[in-house]
Amino acid sequence: KTATEPLDSRRIAFLLTTPQQDGGQWDMIVSIIEKYGLVPQSIYPESKASSATAELNNTLNTLLRHDATVLRGLVAQQASKDKISNARNEMLANVYRLLSLTLGEPPVQFDFEYRDELHNFHVERQLTPQDYYQKFVSWDLDEYISVINAPTADKPFDATYNVDMLGNVVGGRDVKHLNVDINKMKAFAISQLKDGQSVWFGVDMGPQVDRESGLMASGIFASDDLFNVDSTMTKAQRLDYGESLMTHAMVLTGVDLDENDQPTKWKVENSWGEKVGKKGYFTMSDDWMSEYAYQIVVKKEYLSSELVNIYDNSKPTLLSPWDPMGALA
Repeated sequence: KTATEPLDSRRIAFLLTTPQQDGGQWDMIVSIIEKYGLVPQSIYPESKASSATAELNNTLNTLLRHDATVLRGLVAQQASKDKISNARNEMLANVYRLLSLTLGEPPVQFDFEYRDELHNFHVERQLTPQDYYQKFVSWDLDEYISVINAPTADKPFDATYNVDMLGNVVGGRDVKHLNVDINKMKAFAISQLKDGQSVWFGVDMGPQVDRESGLMASGIFASDDLFNVDSTMTKAQRLDYGESLMTHAMVLTGVDLDENDQPTKWKVENSWGEKVGKKGYFTMSDDWMSEYAYQIVVKKEYLSSELVNIYDNSKPTLLSPWDPMGALA
């Protein structure tokens, strides 16, 4: 679709800067689960490449850029559709082989042994990933939706948004966000936490974060005071001017509330291992949440019927591929 666009177009520059990466949006994992299912980590454990992905990403991105030169060359030479299709299929086979060698192929069938809460032994034989998901997990993933706070002029609140070219499964679930005021977003997260369920959320994990102490709080690094300058920007300005975007997803596992039931700080479970923060956990101040948190995933039941109707039935506005609300992928 883009083979005839000039190399210096913004779309092509965006695609070639990072052809792929190992981040992802909530709707992407839903698409994978619904199509393929799940397996226990004991059956399909981490590999060196899945735990430290930099070399894999670099190798795969180099291969994809090479493939782009070949495909664009074939189109420029007006090669036949069959020749282009065959070349593309060979490229996809190479990508599959690279990923299989570094990550391992997910099992097609497996036996699952476990003990229940009463310590009785069970074994389930020849399960498929879909069998395992339906029998042992069986969440209604359609009940969970992405809610964002992007207070920019191009994204009115109480409306839905898609991001162009953002997805991972052909025919899978669209990446869709419902944009709301930050106080609404916090209230939804608090409601889900009160019901004993953690909250997936996306943030800009760069500014005002101390990895050693596990603290996320506005003002802990006072560089403006140090250099006697003023770099203050609003959340909207940081998004519009390239100062901030979603860079990392984590999980909210708790919240402290004051006497008026308002949040003061949040407990965050990270994925960087126990050597970072306090055994892998961070404390996030509520003001940091306001400024640098952009997305949560919550059940529809915590939203008003009006907002659920907007999410389910309104036509989403299509955002550019480079929009900061697509950056987490």
